Amino acid sequence: MKKNTFLSLTLALMACWTMTSCIRCSFHYEKKSSHTTKETWTLFSTSWDNPLPLKFGDPFLLHASDGKYYMYGTSMEDGFEAYVSDSLSNWQPCGRVYQGGQADQWNVNCFWAPEVYERNGKYYMFFSANYKENPTNEGENFKIGVAVSDSPAGPFKDLYNRPIFNPEYPIIDANVYFDDETGKCYLYFSRCCYKHSVKSEIADKLKADGVYDSIEESWVYGVEMKPDFSGVIGEPKLLLCPPKKLNDAQAEWESRSAMHKEVNRRWTEGSYIFREGDTYYIMYSANHYGGEYYAVGYATSKNPLGPFKKADNNPVLQKEGKVLGTGHCMVITLPDENRYCVYHGRMADNPNERVVLIDPLSIEKDGRLYVKGPSTGKRKIVKKRTITKRYED
Repeated sequence: MKKNTFLSLTLALMACWTMTSCIRCSFHYEKKSSHTTKETWTLFSTSWDNPLPLKFGDPFLLHASDGKYYMYGTSMEDGFEAYVSDSLSNWQPCGRVYQGGQADQWNVNCFWAPEVYERNGKYYMFFSANYKENPTNEGENFKIGVAVSDSPAGPFKDLYNRPIFNPEYPIIDANVYFDDETGKCYLYFSRCCYKHSVKSEIADKLKADGVYDSIEESWVYGVEMKPDFSGVIGEPKLLLCPPKKLNDAQAEWESRSAMHKEVNRRWTEGSYIFREGDTYYIMYSANHYGGEYYAVGYATSKNPLGPFKKADNNPVLQKEGKVLGTGHCMVITLPDENRYCVYHGRMADNPNERVVLIDPLSIEKDGRLYVKGPSTGKRKIVKKRTITKRYED
């Protein structure tokens, strides 16, 4: 009886083991059908009309940490105003954000080209204006200062009641590059044309033709700036200037104002620098800021203080169609993760008024930079994300 019971139990256990093994084997090799679906979400969408409803020269667009966009520019005789938008399409005035020209301030008038940077919870505005200290009574005595605020909407107050530094020549168009890898910051600016006559083949030709006796030039410089913006470190380095030779590839477009007898000056101003990979791109404006030939070019370098080489596809932004006098640009990356060029221009039907435009900017695989403008009418950007999901039947 016990043997029969033991035998029965053994057989039962073997049967269970065999069934279990078969089940496992069957499960391991079972084929199931599956399918996938794609789901797309719109993460960001906005549009604007070129030109924007803002009457600014030298525009600067800040996307602040509060999620809003703030536009600053040249427009007031005694300071700066700003506009704010949630979407780049509808703009509301912030009013005056910086008051200048007061009796107890370092500056007097000609408040130009403000740029605002958000750093460590503060907002810093760099700008140029005529300096009160003018012992030789110069007609142009521009210097660069910095003001600070707790809010992008101001009010901005002078960080120091003096210029950041005081070179012997007038300077305008401050631009700042923060190198967060090294902790250094750099100041870029334009030495004004004022009393800066320069010899060149272009100047010689215009003199020989009886047009102008001399040609004044403005040049772009760069210099390392102290981290607290209280001064500069070392001497400024010359980075960009108009070409000297008539056969230079840049000579024709950078000399249009002089050659068309607008004025006896050649400009290199309104610089803006940014980095792509290991290359620094510096954009600049040439020709008379008040005329139709104002245009934008760029140069590249492996170092923030040069040497810079001008691009062979310059100019990348110039008058076209209804838009004249395109220049003094800056570059911003919007939430669609693409770069855009913000600049001022003049409409052909109202050339005495500067307006703001925003157009796409791209850098191609060969390193060339392009601006898809100037454009008029609606611009729209959309950022979408698509996720692929797999379902088992």
